[in-house]
Amino acid sequence: MLFDDSYRTIEAPAEGLFKERGSKFYAFAYPVNSEEDTRPLLTTLREQHPKANHHCYAYRLGLDRNQYRANDDGEPSGSAGRPILNTLYSQDLTNILVVVIRYFGGSLLGIPGLINAYKTATEEALAQAVVLEKYVCDEYQITFPYEMTSEINRIVKAYDLEVTEQRFEIACTFKVLVRKAQLNKVVPAFEGTEKVKIKYLKTV
Repeated sequence: MLFDDSYRTIEAPAEGLFKERGSKFYAFAYPVNSEEDTRPLLTTLREQHPKANHHCYAYRLGLDRNQYRANDDGEPSGSAGRPILNTLYSQDLTNILVVVIRYFGGSLLGIPGLINAYKTATEEALAQAVVLEKYVCDEYQITFPYEMTSEINRIVKAYDLEVTEQRFEIACTFKVLVRKAQLNKVVPAFEGTEKVKIKYLKTV
């Protein structure tokens, strides 16, 4: 294996709550796959909590640490979005958005207090989440004559591939997900099979 193609994310949305000196910090964690996925979630929360003082958030995308964003939404710089993001790093999670909504309780918490509040609220939400290990995969379309079905199924089973779609006609087609780390074995296996055509579709 040339590189690690696995990553940790959450299975479904989760929520947490942290209270500090009258202020309430509601945390909402969501699995996401792109920056575009985050926008409707942020909009919906603003519509659901119009009277909240702050909607702070952070997200992390992809296998590397280069795709991320942290937003303090009016809190002192580095006191809200960054603690949320750092919690995602410390728990080695990606493809995830966490929004922490604050209802101000009348008492100033100071920078250390804010950092602790946003961090703890994030941890509370993540503690309720189911963490999954997933893999970066390429989706391929496999086209083959019907009589080759058993051979195609043998390759699928040998490499434990996920079949996302299958059609049995005169020319049959399978769509399969191939882990990045398996590409150099799986693709030649299909290409080396007579009358079989393989076409790259997308990375998921």
